[in-house]
Amino acid sequence: MKSVVTTVIAAADAAGRFPSTSDLESVQGSIQRSAARLEAAEKLAANLDAVAKEAYDACIKKYPYLNNEGEANSNDTFKAKCQRDVKHYMRLLQYCLVVGGTGPLDEWGIAGQREVYRALGLPTAPYVEALSFARNRGCSPRDMSAQALTEYNALLDYAINSLS
Repeated sequence: MKSVVTTVIAAADAAGRFPSTSDLESVQGSIQRSAARLEAAEKLAANLDAVAKEAYDACIKKYPYLNNEGEANSNDTFKAKCQRDVKHYMRLLQYCLVVGGTGPLDEWGIAGQREVYRALGLPTAPYVEALSFARNRGCSPRDMSAQALTEYNALLDYAINSLS
């Protein structure tokens, strides 16, 4: 799993050197932000279902065709898949907060996702809307501290950019 520490060590090893001062400063910065990341992960874990549902509901509000209950099975299938995927992305964000890197999202959420969505004819815009809503809804100090919210939003931005 990729984290700041494993990335720094792998890069130095690939270059045939020991980690440099700037490499170690990068690791130190990650360690200093770990309390904020863990706070964000804990808050997300405590509210995962609610956050995912609100994000999905915002997606449905913008793309109401996803919620056409009485229509063809393809809409129902996409609705169920979209709900499941939004929650899955939120869990991956939580894992990323814990490890301090984008490894879980890269490995399980981004790698090949565009190809899969293209092959199945699924739009990514609803996912972007759901994740954007989650990012814009977060509030400090209501939901978490300012630093924790910064860490959370940075990962949401990363996921949004990967889907855009």
